[in-house]
Amino acid sequence: MSELLLESSTISVHDSTDGPRKSIRRYLSPKLVVGATIVIVTVLFGVIVPFFAQDPTAVSNIGLAPPSAEHLFGTTQTGQDVFAQLAYGTRGSLLIGILVGALVLVLSAFFGIVGSFVGGFLDEAFSLISNVMLIIPGLPLMIVIGTYAPQKSVFLVAFVLAFTGWAAGARVLRGQTLSLRNRDYVLAARVSGEKTWRIICVEILPNLLPVMSSGFVFSIIFAILGEAGLSFIGIGSTGSLTWGTMLANAQNGQALLLGGWWWFAPPGLFIAVFGCGLALINFSIDEVIDPRLRAPRVKKLQRKTS
Repeated sequence: MSELLLESSTISVHDSTDGPRKSIRRYLSPKLVVGATIVIVTVLFGVIVPFFAQDPTAVSNIGLAPPSAEHLFGTTQTGQDVFAQLAYGTRGSLLIGILVGALVLVLSAFFGIVGSFVGGFLDEAFSLISNVMLIIPGLPLMIVIGTYAPQKSVFLVAFVLAFTGWAAGARVLRGQTLSLRNRDYVLAARVSGEKTWRIICVEILPNLLPVMSSGFVFSIIFAILGEAGLSFIGIGSTGSLTWGTMLANAQNGQALLLGGWWWFAPPGLFIAVFGCGLALINFSIDEVIDPRLRAPRVKKLQRKTS
């Protein structure tokens, strides 16, 4: 009898210790590892390297020089170091992406969660505003606002991108909140007299975190690509370096015709690779939201372990 008790206790301890590991391993997919590695390396490059790089605006006599030991990524048409511009441009693009992601997250959560939970006239008004913003084409609106703004700073570009891109996320969060507000634990909180803001923060938001995090990652991708598009057509941020302004300057300097591939290839490659990393993270979050997407991988792991 004592041997049986000892054996059962060891099994229970083994299960309790392996439980958190299995739960972590369940969400730690190869997509998440690769995507997070790409994003972390890019962020570290944009945060640390500018402190050691040259002045990106310094002009020299070595115009459109290929990569060398002195200039790792060559120089522009006016002799500016491309590597230094890439370092500062990475910081500028990341700043725009984070600002837009945060603004979109706040606006979509406010119009999507608060209105649908309160209901009534507020829900109808917020839903009408979201539908109007969905109907208005985003790119022409960005072009109009960017054209008439005299000084287009990074913060203005971020505001324009967030203003034109929050409505879709608000519609998704509204639908999710409508399905959550009639759950038993939410109704119990209402009956017990809990305040509305506390029910939203404690009962509703934790269940919407996967959807909101996926929307945040997608907003960063949208912001970086949108800023690059605006800069490429000449209405991007002025007085600051981003990946988009580097591509625009390379286009204006006819880098492609002059064979200066080192001028436009690094920012374009950084946009593609960073967007790929964020997309992989977004796919991993989708697998957490919908377990059916990771069902084949879980079955493979079970077969290997068995």
